[in-house]
Amino acid sequence: MTRKKKYKINPDTLAMEQVDHGFKYWLRKTGKYLFVGIILGVLFLYVLLKFIPTTREQELIKDKGDLETKLEALNQQVDQMQLVMADLQQRDDNLYRVLFGAEPIPMSVRQGAQRDIEYYDQIAKLTDSQLAADLTLKVDMLAKEMYVQSKSYDEIVELVKQQEMRMENIPAIQPVLNQDLTRVASGYGMRTDPVYHVRRFHHGMDFTAPTGTDVYATGNGEVTFSGWKQGYGNTVIIDHGYGYQTLYAHLFKTLAKKGQQVKRSDIIGLVGNTGKSTGPHLHYEVRLNGKAVDPRNYYYLDLSPEEYDRMIQLSNNFGQLLD
Repeated sequence: MTRKKKYKINPDTLAMEQVDHGFKYWLRKTGKYLFVGIILGVLFLYVLLKFIPTTREQELIKDKGDLETKLEALNQQVDQMQLVMADLQQRDDNLYRVLFGAEPIPMSVRQGAQRDIEYYDQIAKLTDSQLAADLTLKVDMLAKEMYVQSKSYDEIVELVKQQEMRMENIPAIQPVLNQDLTRVASGYGMRTDPVYHVRRFHHGMDFTAPTGTDVYATGNGEVTFSGWKQGYGNTVIIDHGYGYQTLYAHLFKTLAKKGQQVKRSDIIGLVGNTGKSTGPHLHYEVRLNGKAVDPRNYYYLDLSPEEYDRMIQLSNNFGQLLD
């Protein structure tokens, strides 16, 4: 095929002259296209590497997304655990500790000493994720609160044990068998003295019974007195702890010795008529922190509500004071 001839105007002569392209011309022209192609290729490769991830990068992006999803789920779980912990703390302070008369735990103790904020900044820098730093903070706080809460429950367990011991120790039954309540003679309060015939305060409760009738300890404790006591005759006094003492007077015989540990329902003496007494009976007192209190409030293991009401009526009898 014949190549087409090309012409151009000579600016000097204004005549048309044939253009003859030599090797250098074609070399320059080819070099221009080659240079432009190289530039475009480099730009394409840059875009390819910059904005289109490789297979490995795609795997890393997927792993990163999965990790963030798991961290977010874990973060939500920690949030729920904190809500549960807050509820436990509230119950601990406002219910359990109130029941046992214990002081609530200050929030400063529950949270403990705070770590320096730089510690969490370092975590954020190392993980390059604020989410991980926030999670670390929450877990750290939760661990402190759980430790304090576990210690609090240990203390409550001890309080329960002490309460159980307290319930075993404090007076809770009548000191003589009195299921039909016919042995109630006189109760706590102002009464007429059978000897001096004047009104005076009766600090205990009298139970009539034949001489030799068993007298029972009304709660666990230690015998602190066993012997003769002016006005009371043969007497046993038991210290139950927690501020409680009980006194058993006018006994025919004392069976418990000073220093002896006794249990509720142990026989500690026999009904008698010793001391200032006008007939066989037991004079029984309950003392709290050194002050006599009404024994009728301490028979809850013996009497039903109906029996308690009847006992109250019988113990209000003013005419049968026996000591």
